[in-house]
Amino acid sequence: MKRSSFFISITGFILCSCGQEQKKVQLPFYNSPDFTPQWIAPNEKGYSTVHTIAPFSFTNQNGKTISNKNLAGKIYVANFFFTSCGSICPKMMNNLKKVQNAFSKDNQVFILSHSVTPEVDNVSRLRNYQQRMNINGKTWWLLTGSIEAVYKIARRSYFADEETGYNKDSREFLHTENCILVDGKGRIRGVYNATLELEMNKLIEHVKILKRGNCD
Repeated sequence: MKRSSFFISITGFILCSCGQEQKKVQLPFYNSPDFTPQWIAPNEKGYSTVHTIAPFSFTNQNGKTISNKNLAGKIYVANFFFTSCGSICPKMMNNLKKVQNAFSKDNQVFILSHSVTPEVDNVSRLRNYQQRMNINGKTWWLLTGSIEAVYKIARRSYFADEETGYNKDSREFLHTENCILVDGKGRIRGVYNATLELEMNKLIEHVKILKRGNCD
């Protein structure tokens, strides 16, 4: 993943700037699948049309319907996996536990892990996976639904496959190490390689910035 060094550099700028008294800065927005960061202030042109995640409705490991309405005003991290994956998925999920543990008592921060093989990963299978991976099901939801809906939101809303996957459909398999940070208004504020522990540390810091509300 070529973005790692870039994100490390902008993170230093963000954290340093946010510490300056009476100076309001913001995490960037991401409006396109090339993940070009854009810093847009609330009073600037384009702020009202920042890209947002499309409405969705999936089923979690407890059989509960989860939609964007459940996450209004909340911060969440989205990623894509499948329970039978033996390569990057276990590493991603174990690294995301750092995020889970950092906000274990916080009901304003969630993780949404979408199965890319939803025809196989039914509710029972997701629940077993939760138990096997020691996932906190209260704030970490493993989601299943129609393959068309999962792949469409992955590629068109979260840009999970970046530019190469934007125009692909559910016939072309999705397998990505990316996880996406979404703010309380459904806007993308960061993208990270979930196989890298260092990037999870940066993700945690960015969540804290959003929670402070001084980089909105």
